Amino acid sequence: MTAFRVWRKHGITLSMNIILFDELPPDGFLPISDERAKHMRKVLKVTPGERVRIGLVNGPAGYGQVLEVREEGIRFSWEPGEVEKPMLPVELVVAQVRPICMKRILREAVSLGVRKIHVVGADTAEKSYGEAHLWTRGEYRSYLLHGAQQAVSTCIPECLLYPGVGSLDLGSDMTRLLLDNIEPEGDIMEVPFSGPVVLAIGPERGWSDRERDLFRAMGFRVIGMGERVLRTETACSAGLGIVTGRLRTRS
Repeated sequence: MTAFRVWRKHGITLSMNIILFDELPPDGFLPISDERAKHMRKVLKVTPGERVRIGLVNGPAGYGQVLEVREEGIRFSWEPGEVEKPMLPVELVVAQVRPICMKRILREAVSLGVRKIHVVGADTAEKSYGEAHLWTRGEYRSYLLHGAQQAVSTCIPECLLYPGVGSLDLGSDMTRLLLDNIEPEGDIMEVPFSGPVVLAIGPERGWSDRERDLFRAMGFRVIGMGERVLRTETACSAGLGIVTGRLRTRS
């Protein structure tokens, strides 16, 4: 779990997080071996009678009331509440980068509310990146969950892998923007667009000319974001922040 401030008011534990489950545990008992139980006990420091925000992945959010705290684990009840707001009409195409960087990209993209993430191999990226445990063992999903929990959301975007740019499968009704500092045709702050939007961001060494041609053939417009060359993870956070902010301003 990520670090955050915790405070209590009227018996409710308030924080920046929501604790997510694919399915609620039988009888509401969460063994202490579960990271969520450890989080509730060591970070939230819950006591019987308190309530914590709990939700189902891609389902409703609500409050769970702590019934019992024991050495073996925590027992709670759960009352579903509000329906989660729809995810933003924004998708991210990002080239494979080092797994340690990709973990941050996944987490931040979810925090910003993207609805789908397309991870693609690139001509200038190491082929081993796509063979990392992050993907082969499904570890990437835990970082999607971290991003949603930090954002107090139950929504987990779909994450798709592609061997290369030529295999990308995108929706036909989307504004397509390629963030690139090689001969950009406009600036991300000024180029007109409307949702849904897909933003493509390359690897540390940039897209190859071949890949740029493929993107253009798919209807992508090449845009820039200032003169500085950014790390992929920085470009993802900054670019998505601008796109989502502009879409929210219009709504």
